[in-house]
Amino acid sequence: MICPKCGSEMNDGSAFCTKCGAALNAQNNEQAKGNSNPQADPQMNGMPQGNPNPQAGPQMNGMPYGMPQQPYVDPKDHTAEFNPKDISDNKVMAMLPYLMGTIGIIIALLACRESAYTYFHVRQALKITVCTILVTIITVVLFFTMIVPIAGGICAVILFVVKIICFFQVCFGKAKEAPIVSSFGFLK
Repeated sequence: MICPKCGSEMNDGSAFCTKCGAALNAQNNEQAKGNSNPQADPQMNGMPQGNPNPQAGPQMNGMPYGMPQQPYVDPKDHTAEFNPKDISDNKVMAMLPYLMGTIGIIIALLACRESAYTYFHVRQALKITVCTILVTIITVVLFFTMIVPIAGGICAVILFVVKIICFFQVCFGKAKEAPIVSSFGFLK
């Protein structure tokens, strides 16, 4: 078997050329031996080969490399689901659960019963609070070991950072699920 691209000899069962990496198939081998089939050869049929517009750069499926075919939508971003007026009117109440913890959750629930945006952030703050309570319980129960209190402290710092991230998302009027915490299945 001869590679149609570089002319190297390959084993008969090879799928790719070991020298240049070109795909080897029966059609390419027939063309390399000189028994080319005009219907199988796209250049002989008048069909364009490669990129029809070389100034556009490399392409894949008619789109330049690196260009997404569809815009990326973050599955954890729910901002579009909320009314912009609801977001602007209740932004301060949505900040309270992250700033004041459990008391902030209660105040936000009592003050904004009609706001879906506030409820979304209350749910996110509840997830963070539940994780914080679980980490605290595990750390207290297993305090006699050396590793668990250290790991509990690291987890508490991570949860604090997640709370800060969520607070700033509220400041920008976003409704994104809390990072790390939202991936836990028991908090869905």
